[in-house]
Amino acid sequence: MRAAAAGLLCLAVPAGGAFAADDEEEKPAVPNIYLDLRTIYATIPAGTLALGFGNTSLSAAFQALAAQRGTSLPNELPAAKSIAIDLPLTVDVSDRVSLYGGVSGTTTDIGGGWSSFDITSWNIGVQADLYQQNGGKIPTITLQSTLTQSVPNEQGMTNSFNNIVEFDYAVDEDETRGWLAGLQYTTVTIASPFATIRPNTILYAGGYYQWPSNWKFTGRLGMQSFGGALLAGRTLAESFTQPVLRLDLDRMDDNDNRLFGITAQIAWMPKPSYQVTLRTPLYAVRN
Repeated sequence: MRAAAAGLLCLAVPAGGAFAADDEEEKPAVPNIYLDLRTIYATIPAGTLALGFGNTSLSAAFQALAAQRGTSLPNELPAAKSIAIDLPLTVDVSDRVSLYGGVSGTTTDIGGGWSSFDITSWNIGVQADLYQQNGGKIPTITLQSTLTQSVPNEQGMTNSFNNIVEFDYAVDEDETRGWLAGLQYTTVTIASPFATIRPNTILYAGGYYQWPSNWKFTGRLGMQSFGGALLAGRTLAESFTQPVLRLDLDRMDDNDNRLFGITAQIAWMPKPSYQVTLRTPLYAVRN
C-alpha cells in the first residue's frame, strides 16, 4: 500500500496578530517535493497476474506481457521474476493531500534470461485524507487512486485503475499506535478484442507502531480475490481467492517524512508470490 500523507488543505484562523505571525512562520513556504524512488523485486508463479497490494507498475508490465505473448503460450503464463524501478515525482500539497506521477521501468526473466531494462508504464495519482481523526472517535479515512498505463502504446497495452480506501484508528494522542482496515479494488482494460482481465479485490486489516526513535512498523493481512484473465476464449490466468500479507518497516523523521523504507509481501495465488520493495525518497524540498 505505497506513498505520502494526504487530504484537503487545512485552514487555521488565528486568534490575534501575534499568534498569526507565529503561524505564518511555522507554515512551510513550499510543499515537500521528492522522487519516491522504489526498487522492487518480485517472483510470480506460473499462470497468474495479480500481485497483491498496490504494485500497479508491475501489474501493468505483466498484463501487457501476457497479452503480447499469450497466443504463443501452450497452456498458461510461465513463472517469472521481475525487477522494477518506480520514479513517481511526488508533491505533498499539505499534510492531507499528495499528488504524484512518473514512469516505471522493468526487466523480466520468464525462463530464458533477463530481458533488457525498459520503461514499461507511466502513472498518475492522488492520495487524500477525506477525514482526519485528530483525537476523536472516528478514524482517519484515506483515499488513494492511481491510473497506470503500460508502455508502449500498441495492441495489448493495458490501463489499470487502482483505488484504496483505508481507515486508520490511532489509539494514542501522538498517533504512533493504531489499527488499520481497508479495501483495494483494481480494474484493468486491455487494448485487445480477444483478451479480458477481470478485477482484483483485497479486503484487509492490520496495525502499526512507531518507536520514539522514529522507526515505524506496519502490518497488513488480507484476502485477495482475482477474477482471472481470458485470451481468445481460453484461460490465461486462473481466478483465485487467497490470503496476502504485507509488512513495512520505515524510518521517519520528526515531521513524519519517510527517509527509508522496506516492504516484504507474500501473496498466495494459490502458490506464493514473493516481493521485496526498497523505498529511498530523494527530496528536493523536505519540511
